[in-house]
This record gives sequence, structure tokens and C-alpha cells, in this order.
Amino acid sequence: MVLSTARLDRILEIDADDGVAVVQPGVIVADLDRAAARQGLLYAPDPASHEIATVGGTIATNAGGLRCVKYGVTRDSVLGLTVALADGSILRTGRRTLKGVVGYDLTGLFVGSEGTLGVVVEATVRLLPRPARTRTAIAFFDSASAAAAAVTPIARAGARPSALELLDHGALRAIDEAQGTDLAGRGRALLLAQTDGFGADTEIDVVADALTRAGGVVELPDEAAAQRWFWLRRHGRGFGTDQWLIGEDVAVPRSAVPAAIEAIEAIARRHGLDSAVVAHVGDGNLHPVLSAPRSPADERPPARLLDAADELVRAALALGGTISGEHGVGITKRPWLRSELDGSSIELQRRLKQVLDPTGILNPHTWLGPADETASSGTHHSRAV
Repeated sequence: MVLSTARLDRILEIDADDGVAVVQPGVIVADLDRAAARQGLLYAPDPASHEIATVGGTIATNAGGLRCVKYGVTRDSVLGLTVALADGSILRTGRRTLKGVVGYDLTGLFVGSEGTLGVVVEATVRLLPRPARTRTAIAFFDSASAAAAAVTPIARAGARPSALELLDHGALRAIDEAQGTDLAGRGRALLLAQTDGFGADTEIDVVADALTRAGGVVELPDEAAAQRWFWLRRHGRGFGTDQWLIGEDVAVPRSAVPAAIEAIEAIARRHGLDSAVVAHVGDGNLHPVLSAPRSPADERPPARLLDAADELVRAALALGGTISGEHGVGITKRPWLRSELDGSSIELQRRLKQVLDPTGILNPHTWLGPADETASSGTHHSRAV
């Protein structure tokens, strides 16, 4: 049985004085941000899929986005929830105030729970003052690891960009093929940085200086050009139907991003695969895509593609990272769960689910499914497309 909240799509309230909105789960994230903008406000979460992603979906996965380097992930913007529980009862969590410490953080428990504990039917979210100004810097580098390493001097300089995005050579080639551009001819990697607020001009100068000192070839585009750069980052890539693809979502400590990128490149070479990496590099969240040629006669992806994806996730763990930065575990990442969480942690989560869903009817086959389903087999089970 599939339960959809797509028709629960109303913005019930936007309160500019208190900086909150009350919305139903089917509201599109970008629509909420546009409604907030009309009152001079900002809804900070902005996944790359913000034009189709729903508030309820992003709450379920605790989604991130381009602005999360400064404003945090979805959990940081959710103040309270109304949740339909498995027995049909309604639970209200959290508050409308910006501060509140009464009781357990049940709101935080539901955010990122992937539908295993209840169905969110209403959310009270935090809105921020919309930045008065934004400025953007772009920088091309000789390698993706060099571009990633530039994040450290930016942080040490005291700058706090609202977006810091990396595209490696494979990602630039994918954009070129889809859009007819020539980005890959300008460098082996691209770093996009944006600052916002009243100090955006001063801060972008600090960022640009740090990028230049790190070896980047820096430009400061005007607002229209900057919007184009970020559109290319979000929507510019295209992948043909003649390829098997696996897209990953891993995160590592920020200082480990250069090593993670080098590991991804080495894994792809070792298995004879193409790779493309885009990353929310400011907070260490990488989205690599591994690909292999596909012929019409192929019914299954090649084993080397699945093996490489398994190595990639384990490389992130070895660097002190996590198997998912913002997309969740779901079904496909169950094989790695016990590589990150110990058995007592998983068992405690199952017991919490049993309290709220004693008959196990809510998303029963995810990472909290029966032990024999979630035990790691050492084999990658992710779906290749």
C-alpha cells in the first residue's frame, strides 16, 4: 500500500512577525520559499530538487541542499509537527516558539525517520529574514582535490558562505554534453561560492582571495550570470540511456573531502568506470555518480559497477564519514548499516519504532526491518539505472 500526501498541499499560514510558517506536507519546497520571499523571508532548506521536492519528503529524509553549509539541514528549520500515528491517533510535537526545551525532542525524532514512525500531516517551520544581497565567486582548479582543499582556507579566513559547491571534471563534461558549454575545457574542477546578507560584498572578497591563494582562477559574475551558474549546478547535467548509473550520497569530515575525491577517482579507474562528482563541499557531503556503458541486450548492471559502489561507501566510512549525508538509508543502503551503527543502536531504534508502530505497518522494509533483512552481506544491493 502506498500512501501519498501530495494533495495536502496548502500553505496554511506565514507569520512574518514570528518568522514561522505552517504548511501541509505536499507543499513544494520552492513554492514555500517563493511565498516566504513575498514577505521578505527565506525558507532555508533548498535541495537541488527543490522545484519538485515536497516539505513532507524533505522532512522524512532530513534533506540538505546548497544552503545547508550556512543554514543547516531540514531539521534545523522544523519547529513542530503534527503526525498521524499507526493507530490513527494524532500527535503534536514541538512548538511555535524559536526556543523551547520542554521534554524530549520528539520533532527531531520524526525528522529523518523516513516514514517509519508516523505520517507528517502538518509542519511548523522556521523562516529567516531574506538576505539583502548575494554575491558569487567561481573558481576553476587543476584538480578536484585541489578545489576541495580550498575549503579549509575559506573557513580559516572566517568567511561563512551560504553555498559552497564543487563539480569535478566528470560533472563538467556531463554539463557540456547536455548544454553545449565548454566548462571542462576551463579546468579540471569548478568551485561555486556564494555569500549573502549585508556583508556579502566584504565576505566574497575574503572568499575570492582564499580561492586565489589556493590556486583557483577566480571570477566574480554579476547576479544574472551567477543565477546561470547555479542553474547549471542544479539542473545542467544529463545522462544518456546508454549508461548504467549508480548515484551515491556519502559525507565525510570537511578536511577529508580531498582524500574522498581521490579515493572515488581511484575506485573508478580500478574498475574501468566513469565517475562524476558534485558535492556540497562546505559540509563534506559528496554525490558521486559511477557509470558504465549499457547495451540494449543488457538486463543487469555489470558486477564491477556494484563492487565499485560498495568500495566507495566503505571508503567514506574509513575516512570517518557516513553512508548517507541527506538522502537516508531506505532499502538500498541496508547492507552498510552495521558498518556505521552498532547492534545496540539498531536494536534501540527498532524498540522505539515498536512503541509507535507496534504492528509494523509503517515502511516496514527499510533499515528497521527484521534483522535478517538488514544484516550486512558485504555485497552492494543499490539499484543501478
